[in-house]
Amino acid sequence: MIKKVRLTGKVGIIIVFLLVSIFPIKLFSQYADWINYTNGQHVYAVATEGSKIWIGTYGGGLVMLDTLTDSMMFYNHANSGIPSHYVRAIAIDASGHKWIGTDGGLTEFDGTNWTVYNTSNSGLSENHIYAIATDASGNKWIGTWSGLVKFDGTNWTVYDTSNSGLPSNYVNAIAIDAGGNKWIGTYGGGLAEFDGTNWTVYDTSNSGLPDNHVNSIAIDGAGNKWIGTGSWGGSGGLAEFDGTNWTVYNTSNSGLPDNYIYAIAIDASGNEWIGTRYAGLAEFDGTNWTVYSSSNSGLPYNWVYAIAIDAGGNKWIGTWGGGLAKFDGTNWTAYNASNSGLPDNWIDAIAIDSIGNKWIGTGGGGLAEFDSTNWTVYNTSNSGLPDNYIYAIAIDASGNEWIGTYYGGLAEFDGTNWTVYDTSNSGLPDNYIYAIAIDSIGNKWIGTKHGGLAEFDGTNWTVYDTSNSGLPSNCVNAVVINGAGNKWIGTGSWGGSGGLVEFDGTNWTVYDTSNSGLPSDYVNAIAIDAGGNKWIGTYGGGLAEFDGTNWTVYSTSNSGLPSNYVKAIAIDESGNKWIGTYGGLAKFDGTNWTVYSTSNSGLPSNYFNTIAIDSAGNKWIGTGGVGLAVYTGGAGIKERDNMNTEVQKPELLSISPNPFTNEAVIRYSITNTSKNQAVSLKVYNISGRLVKTLINERQESGNYTIKWDGRDRTGKKLASGIYFIRLNTDKTNETEEIYLVN
Repeated sequence: MIKKVRLTGKVGIIIVFLLVSIFPIKLFSQYADWINYTNGQHVYAVATEGSKIWIGTYGGGLVMLDTLTDSMMFYNHANSGIPSHYVRAIAIDASGHKWIGTDGGLTEFDGTNWTVYNTSNSGLSENHIYAIATDASGNKWIGTWSGLVKFDGTNWTVYDTSNSGLPSNYVNAIAIDAGGNKWIGTYGGGLAEFDGTNWTVYDTSNSGLPDNHVNSIAIDGAGNKWIGTGSWGGSGGLAEFDGTNWTVYNTSNSGLPDNYIYAIAIDASGNEWIGTRYAGLAEFDGTNWTVYSSSNSGLPYNWVYAIAIDAGGNKWIGTWGGGLAKFDGTNWTAYNASNSGLPDNWIDAIAIDSIGNKWIGTGGGGLAEFDSTNWTVYNTSNSGLPDNYIYAIAIDASGNEWIGTYYGGLAEFDGTNWTVYDTSNSGLPDNYIYAIAIDSIGNKWIGTKHGGLAEFDGTNWTVYDTSNSGLPSNCVNAVVINGAGNKWIGTGSWGGSGGLVEFDGTNWTVYDTSNSGLPSDYVNAIAIDAGGNKWIGTYGGGLAEFDGTNWTVYSTSNSGLPSNYVKAIAIDESGNKWIGTYGGLAKFDGTNWTVYSTSNSGLPSNYFNTIAIDSAGNKWIGTGGVGLAVYTGGAGIKERDNMNTEVQKPELLSISPNPFTNEAVIRYSITNTSKNQAVSLKVYNISGRLVKTLINERQESGNYTIKWDGRDRTGKKLASGIYFIRLNTDKTNETEEIYLVN
C-alpha cells in the first residue's frame, strides 16, 4: 500500500503553526514574534542520517523528516539559525553535524547550535553555496559560484581560476574518491580532478565528456566516476569514466530519457539512479534501463533535482514542484515538505476579509485562502481562476473577491462562482492587472499594465488612458480612494513617464518630479493615513509624504529607510507606517524608524511585495520568493473576536512547565456572557494529527486546570518534540506550543 503524506489543503487545524525546530528549546523561540509560512515543494537537496531525512528546499528552508514517527520538523528564519530559505546542498559529517549550503552562506548545525559562515565572518568567497563534501580528515569542500573553498575547521583556502587549475569558478558538484582526490564539476569549465597538488581538467576538447556543464558526480565501488552533464540547449548526457575510458549514455544510444542530468546516486548493488530535468528518474543496472515518471509511477514530478539512498536501500527523490518521494523498490510515498498550504513562495498580494480570512495571491501558484486553520488553494486546474499569477486582490462589501491576474484578466469570486472579465468579453483594456480599489458605491477601479485605468460599475466599463484623460502613463501600479471618493493613482514604469495622479471624478491633477516634491515618477504604492496625508512609495526615490500642500521625502540618506525602492505601505491603528522595501521592512511612527531585516528579525527575506494588517494588528508580509511572514509583536498570532467586541474570548492562561518531561499543567479560563458552551482541548502533533483529546464537553465560565502526561490516546508515551494544545469554544479558538522532552 502506498502511503502519501500531504500537509496542504484543509487537512487539519495545526498546519498553520508548524514552526518547528528540534531540542533544545532555545532554538524554537529565536524570534517568537515572527512566523514564516512557506511552500517546500521545490526540493534541491536530500541527505540521509539513520531514520532522519534532511531536505533542502528552494524557498521553504530546511526540513527534517523522521521516518520513525512519520513527522516533519521545519527550520526557517523565524525559528532557527538558518540564514536563508534557499537550501541548495546538505552534507553530514562523521560527528553528525549537518552542513547546509544556502544562498546566505554555509551553516553548521550540531543538533543544538547553529553556526553561520559567510563572506563577512569567514574565508568564504561567496554566500551562494551549491555543493558540499567532507573528506576523510573532516575537511569541508564547498562549491560556490566564485570558486572552490576548503575549510579545515579553522582555516579557509579558496581555489579559483586565478590561483589554481580550476577551469571555472562556478562549482556545481563535488565528489571525493577513495584516494582522497576531489572531483569538481563546474558550470562551463568541465570536470576537474584535484589531488591536493595537481589539477587535471577534463572537458569536451580533451576527453569524452559530452558537455562542459557538469551538474552532478557520483563514484561507484570500483572507483568509476559517473558524471551528469547538461545545460539549456546543450548536448549533455551521462558519462562514465574509469580513469582511462569514457562511456557516454544519452537519449540517442541508451534508455536515458533526457540528456539534462541533475542528480546521480549509486545503490549497494551498484545500480545508478539518475535524476533528469524533464523526464523523471532512471535506473541503470549496467545493461538495462528502467524509467520512472509521473505517468507510470508514484513519482510526483518529472523534474528530479536530488537523490539520496538510505541504509535500507530506499531511494529518496527530491523533485522540483512535487516535493519529496520515497521509493522502496515497489511502493512510492510522497511527502509534502511545506509547513503551510501556500502553493508558491512568491507573494504579490494579500487581502483580509471581514471575518479575518487571508486571501493570498502568489506568483505562479494561484490564490490561497487561509482562515487561520485551514488552507484552500484555487488555481487554473481546480477553479475558474484564469491565471495562476496574481498581482492584486480587493474584497467588496458583499464579501466577493476581485482578483487581478498577470495574464488572464480580472476574476470575481463569490465563494462559489467565478466570473472572468478580460479583453475578449468586457471593456477591460488589458489583461495585465496591477491594482484594484473599490469605492463607496461598489465601483471597481482597475489599474492595468498597458491599458490605463478602468472603472467598472457592474455593467458598464469606462477606460481612462493617456489619450482621453490626465493619466501620464498607461501603466497603473497602485490605486487608493480617500474619504471624499477621490482616486489616487500611482503610475510609471521603467524608462517611461508617470507620477502620482489625483482624480476627483472630473479633474485630473498630476504630481511628478517636474512640478512637485515627488522624488520619482515611478510610483509603486500609496496609503492614506487618518489625517488624509498620502504616503507614496516610489521605485528608486524612497518614500514621500504629501499633506496636500507640502512634500516630505524620506530616503536612505536622510532617514532610517533601508532602501529607496518602496514596494508596499500599510498603516496600523496607531498610525504607524509599515514600509516594505527591497532592503528590509521599516516601521515609522512619525519620529522614529525601526528596521526589520533578516539580520535582526524572523523575516525570511529583505525583499517585500505586499503588506496587510489584520484587525488584531498582526502584519502579514508577502515576500519575493520565500513565502509569507507574519509579525505578531508577541508569541503566536493575536486574534480578535469579530462577532462581539464586548465578549471576552477564552484563553490559554499558561502551560507549565514548558518544556516538560513527565507532566504539564494547562490552565485556561472561559469568560463569556454565555453561561454554558462547548469546549474542547486537544493535542496535535506537528503533522496536524490529533494525538489526544483532553476535554470535550460543555463548560460554564470560570478557570480550569488539566494535566497532560505526554501520552497519546492509547496510553503510549509520545516522542520528544513540539506539540500543539488547541482550545476551541463556541466563540473562538487558541493554540499554544508545548515541548515534550523525554
